[in-house]
Amino acid sequence: MLSMSRAPLLLALLLLCAAGAEAAAAPLPRFREAPHFTNSASARCPAPLPPASGKDGAACSPRAAVHVAMTLDASYLRGTMAAVLSVLRHASCPESVYFHFLTAAGSPTRTAELVAAVRASFPSLAFRAYPFDESRVAGRISASVRGALDRPLNYARSYLATTLPACVRRVVYLDSDVVLTDDVAALAATALPEGAAVAAPEYCGANFTAYFTPGFWASPALARTFRGRRACYFNTGVMVLDLPRWRAAGYTAQIEGWMELQRRVRIYELGSLPPFLLVFAGRIAAVDHRWNQHGLGGDNYQGLCRGLHAGPVSLLHWSGKGKPWDRLDAGRPCPLDAVWAKYDLLRPDPGIDAVL
Repeated sequence: MLSMSRAPLLLALLLLCAAGAEAAAAPLPRFREAPHFTNSASARCPAPLPPASGKDGAACSPRAAVHVAMTLDASYLRGTMAAVLSVLRHASCPESVYFHFLTAAGSPTRTAELVAAVRASFPSLAFRAYPFDESRVAGRISASVRGALDRPLNYARSYLATTLPACVRRVVYLDSDVVLTDDVAALAATALPEGAAVAAPEYCGANFTAYFTPGFWASPALARTFRGRRACYFNTGVMVLDLPRWRAAGYTAQIEGWMELQRRVRIYELGSLPPFLLVFAGRIAAVDHRWNQHGLGGDNYQGLCRGLHAGPVSLLHWSGKGKPWDRLDAGRPCPLDAVWAKYDLLRPDPGIDAVL
């Protein structure tokens, strides 16, 4: 029999689980159909790819000009839709871009709904959905400074090399809170020197030591991880990955090793980012900063708006606590949220349509 002191706790846990199940089953937002974008006659594009059903698409088609990988879930679906639209709108060969969506494997019904939503808005899109077994990371995730960073699907980017077909050699990974204002093919064509498996914009002016705990730096064995490496911060929301090199080096196992150590000894606070830094910082190919104008989600503590970095812009990234769709809905947008709104495919509420 449960003691009286434990019964309220158990009841609270049951209520939380019930609330979570109810939220997971909530209807998805309704989205408009996006315009159809055609390949440029002057860009020497491969032939258009056939639309994929979501599960059995020809992901290995040699005619794919660019492979793009993203996660797909209900919480960030609105952002994903906007990101896909931005890729297609600015691509020279939009009909030849292939999308790979990683979804949570625990709910086949929800996955089918997400796939149907993508297909309804992008009827001619070539894509495939891959159920990501979240149990692969559930036992390795430690609590971070923000609960949103602890979602298992945040770690799916570490498993692209073992999830995507072996014939996909290079892929552009994008977070769901980005929009592109330039051709994704230019990012995908980033030169990767011999041995490099990852390319991303580096930010060497950032305080790199802040991404790890004082205990990490106090340990000589851990601190020498970066010996001989010009280790700089980079954001994992925009990356170009060479998957054969990743597989050959066993990088997924290396990332998992750091996650397992983190469970025993607290060495960082920021979810899925630090393991990437531990493995790749100082070993990546640098990409121009124009391809990740990040931090537009605002200050993580006070919610303050942030502006663009100096220089040209090819990709805007609302990394951070605030998401543009939430701020727009709340009537408190930041100035740059108006850029994101141009790609928002959310269908207005029928009641609003009637009033207008």
